[in-house]
Amino acid sequence: MLRRFAIVLLFVAGLLSLAAPGRAQVSSGTIEGVVKDPSGAVVTNARVEITYPVTGYHRETTTDDSGNFRFSNVPFNPYHLVATSQGFAAFAQDVDVRSAVPISIAVNLKLGSASAVITVEATGADLVENEPQYHTDIDRDLFDKLPLQSRSSQLSSLVTLASPGAVADSNGLVHGIGDHAENSFSVDGQPITDQQSKVFSNQIPVDSIQSLEVISGAPPAEYGGKLSLVIKVTTRSGLGQRKPTGSVNASYGSFGTSSAGFNVAFGGQKWGDFIAVNGLNTGRFLDPPEFEVMHAKGNQQNVFNRADFQLTGQDAVHVNVGYTRSWFQTPNSFDAAALNQDQRAQIQTYNVAPAWTHTFGTTTLLSLGGFVRHDGFDYFPSANPFADQPQTLAQKRKLTNAGFRADLSYVKGMHNVKGGFLFQNTRLTEKFSLGLTDATVNDPCIDASGAPVGDTTINDPAACGAAGFFPNDASNPLATAPFIPLLGCFDLTRPTPSPLDGCSSATSRPFNFRDEHDIRETALYIQDTITTGPWAISLGLRGDIYRGVQDDAQIQPRFGVAYNIKKTNTVLRVSYARIMESPFNENLLVASTADPVITAAFGAAGTIRPGQRNEFHAGFQQAFGKFLVVDADYLWKYTHNAYDFGVLFDTPIFFPIVWHNSKVGGPMVRISVPNYHGFTGFTVLSSAYARFFEPQNGGLGASPSGTAVFRIDHDQKFQQTTHMQYRLPKYPAWVAFTWRYDSGLVAGEVPVATDTTTPVDLTGLSADQQAQAGLFCGSTFATLTTPLSTCAPSLYGSTRIKLPAPGTVDDDHNPPRIRARHLFDLGTGVDNLFHGDRYKWGVRFTVINLTNKVALFNFLSTFSGTHFVTPRTYSGELSFNF
Repeated sequence: MLRRFAIVLLFVAGLLSLAAPGRAQVSSGTIEGVVKDPSGAVVTNARVEITYPVTGYHRETTTDDSGNFRFSNVPFNPYHLVATSQGFAAFAQDVDVRSAVPISIAVNLKLGSASAVITVEATGADLVENEPQYHTDIDRDLFDKLPLQSRSSQLSSLVTLASPGAVADSNGLVHGIGDHAENSFSVDGQPITDQQSKVFSNQIPVDSIQSLEVISGAPPAEYGGKLSLVIKVTTRSGLGQRKPTGSVNASYGSFGTSSAGFNVAFGGQKWGDFIAVNGLNTGRFLDPPEFEVMHAKGNQQNVFNRADFQLTGQDAVHVNVGYTRSWFQTPNSFDAAALNQDQRAQIQTYNVAPAWTHTFGTTTLLSLGGFVRHDGFDYFPSANPFADQPQTLAQKRKLTNAGFRADLSYVKGMHNVKGGFLFQNTRLTEKFSLGLTDATVNDPCIDASGAPVGDTTINDPAACGAAGFFPNDASNPLATAPFIPLLGCFDLTRPTPSPLDGCSSATSRPFNFRDEHDIRETALYIQDTITTGPWAISLGLRGDIYRGVQDDAQIQPRFGVAYNIKKTNTVLRVSYARIMESPFNENLLVASTADPVITAAFGAAGTIRPGQRNEFHAGFQQAFGKFLVVDADYLWKYTHNAYDFGVLFDTPIFFPIVWHNSKVGGPMVRISVPNYHGFTGFTVLSSAYARFFEPQNGGLGASPSGTAVFRIDHDQKFQQTTHMQYRLPKYPAWVAFTWRYDSGLVAGEVPVATDTTTPVDLTGLSADQQAQAGLFCGSTFATLTTPLSTCAPSLYGSTRIKLPAPGTVDDDHNPPRIRARHLFDLGTGVDNLFHGDRYKWGVRFTVINLTNKVALFNFLSTFSGTHFVTPRTYSGELSFNF
């Protein structure tokens, strides 16, 4: 059924793409109108421009032969509109775009002195938004110059740098305000709630993005699923672009990183097309477990196309089509390199999303849209299975999300109403094979100290005594990890399984897992934003029906209020949201399995049900003249069934788990400096506490007991990013500088000793892991050849992990943490090297981690292991713009 639906949708999208040469957006708006003189005659070739100084958004156009103008694909924000024409006084009006319903402006010019140049400056009132939801607006004019750390997950880098509360983790993972990747994307109205880290899926290329709105506050009723952060993406369009515009670029930098691409926008009054194509090849695709990069090559290819068709004055069609392929190696540690590990992965993502809109009069807009998005993930082991320790793994996983949405928007008077329906079906296919390659894992025998023996000729605990060893079973008090007979069927180090195993084969072979399931989600919502005087009140109600491995349904009220004190340019706001969080889809079937092999190793899987969250926000926005705006918010989140991830053995199979509940909160602040004589900047600051409460009641290894409280590894006391950029006044050159500070995530898997004499249990760390952590004893540092064995507590320390003093470790109040880090990035360039008019050559040079700081993202994380931040990285780019 799902395949048939996908084929039909692809066919419909193809027909729409071939239709006659908009307003097919529900995540952006339209400003249109007609310019007339005092006699009522239309004014042709009048200049009309709109600006939003906080993000630097600026667009301009000229009226046609009928005096008409139109700005399509306008992000939801307040704008300052100015119309000018020779012989007339300038016309100015504020326009607040909050709906996809087109806004019609009647511009009546008055006679006045001729003016060829009009300078429009922002006032304090232009810098604040009377909105109940705390959010961050990011326009292309800003992020086009922002030095981004990751070339293969630039969207994640952009969100973590420019929005408060987005905590950066390795491999493009974004922790949204204390939660593990509980983020949603809305790309031109298409909902995407699956993980966008580059080890799960491919992200939409930044080349295709016009603007972002990151909602960190209580989300409106139109959004559901995973809502710690809602990232609204408005893509670029060619609608109305009578002269083709675009760019061709190529770059080269450190780690043999090269990229090339082009984008072009073209169209007419009734149609438009935007295409972006780019490719990347690099020697550091994923973040490796060593500061020195080994076996980390990867490449990526992106194709994105957006087509817009204004069929009639009331009907418009919009189609997004995208394809991305990424191939990459799994980076090696020194331990893995010694074994010649050669593990690789490939992800292929395609997306098709057509939409149609119809406008009823001047107040109502209907939008209908469908979508099919597919992620295919393939993981390939080393050719020699015994190079992969302690197991070898191959995986093939598919996630296909297809759905339909309908939205109706109505704007009149004080009301801005929107209601809608969403249905989506996600087809999950999970397959993998796994075999043990370390003879000491699941060993039938142990020695007198309780250590596994590793004798591959023994496959039965009953035979241990004759060989001078002890049986590794539950009857032996020395056994800390008793032999599991069923796992012996898949122990490739012992060709013949144990007679206790009950294997279906006479020889050991890899374990094979396969499962398929459909996840169906249906939602209805209604919301209204009431604006009256200085008040803005949002009321919303959402209902979700979830039919997956487990079923659930919830009603979710949403509420918010903002009050604008116009005399002081101050906005005060509070908001609340009840949220049903849907489970992670990635390896959900493994996490819920009753397979006897997996449950023998982990215990029975607990039920993974949707979570229930109560979320509260209080904040303010304050403008200081036209020079500065401060936007602050405080968050409290209380969640029952709080999600995190576990890992299957020591493999890249990450699966969702559920803790009993969590309490997450903290302040978020953004300080913005609008353009002042070429200088712009911002600072984002946040703190996120993330307290999780046992027991684990969902996923593999669930336990019905346990009452401990712990800080999960999304908890970070403080982080900030300061970005500044300056454009020379009389020359098209610019410079951009970014300072990033992270106080350090919780490092929950450091083997901290519980006694009062040793900070770390060294027996739990290899020499390589000790070196990764930067452990030292006085002036002696752990190395690959000389690990530490003992040390006086007063001389013990780590350069990369903040270790609690002996006897003071507390999982809630004093856990080990990654050490704080300061990172500095620099970019500079010239946009018009040869002072061309129509055709412009540009160059830029970027340095990431200017001081070459050696620091960790995480250490021995149960989710992803150990990863270092990017070393000092240089890149140069040449572009041709037209």
